[in-house]
Amino acid sequence: MNRSGALRLVPVYTLLLLAAGLTLLPLLWMVLASFKNNEDFMGSVFVPRDSDGNIALGRFTLEHYRTLGGRENFLRPLINSAFLASVTAIGATLVCAAGGYALAKYNFKGRKLCTGLVLGAMLVPGPLLLAPGYQVLHTVGLLDTFYGLILPALAPAFGVFLFRQAAMVSVPTELIEAARIDGCGEGRTFFTIAMPLLRPMIGTFLMITFLGVWNNFISPQVVLQDSDKFPLSVAVAQLRGTYYQDYGLQMAGTLVSIVPVFLLFLPLQRDFVSGMTSGAVKG
Repeated sequence: MNRSGALRLVPVYTLLLLAAGLTLLPLLWMVLASFKNNEDFMGSVFVPRDSDGNIALGRFTLEHYRTLGGRENFLRPLINSAFLASVTAIGATLVCAAGGYALAKYNFKGRKLCTGLVLGAMLVPGPLLLAPGYQVLHTVGLLDTFYGLILPALAPAFGVFLFRQAAMVSVPTELIEAARIDGCGEGRTFFTIAMPLLRPMIGTFLMITFLGVWNNFISPQVVLQDSDKFPLSVAVAQLRGTYYQDYGLQMAGTLVSIVPVFLLFLPLQRDFVSGMTSGAVKG
């Protein structure tokens, strides 16, 4: 790249750096707040200061994290969230990948009707399904169980449609027909040929589903009654006291809840971007 071309990119990178700074600023504030007591939380924006206005790094404390580590009623929700998010993400990915692949590559009677029902289901707001969903779970006896949270989330219409679009673009019909001619069964064709080609969408949907279940706050409070089964999102909200608010403790709990999602995003970020673009073709 010549010098004039590099100079033209300076304003672009400057704007990107400003946008990145504005995005990371609240995260930096939360990280620093999790190490401050209530007095410093109220008295300083980022770094604690002494009575003379000088920076006092020694006032940072790990007490909030020690408190969280010593709370059994906080470690249990962390395990519950990891279990619910992992099982739901893996199960929903397999179910949606199979459903989307079938809609994209199989010609069967009622295919257009099924596709229309999937698109119609995407238009229904989630909160409208809380009451009928509660009634169904009560009827089949799945209230206050993890099954009541996992099973309804295994086949979201959004995921089926995403994988349908991805399969239409990324999985050649000729390759499937060649596999059938060679004697490959339908199950083996799906897992050994279609699934590797759908890898970008798999990584994207895994992360979307994991994040959605991890941050789910309403459904666990509707389905679950036993506090020992509550996920981390509910436990963090319960760190608020009735008459006293330990804001540093709440920020520490929130930061702990962010770390697993951050660790999941790092290895899947490239698949996330390519997966979101692979389904962006009209089919």
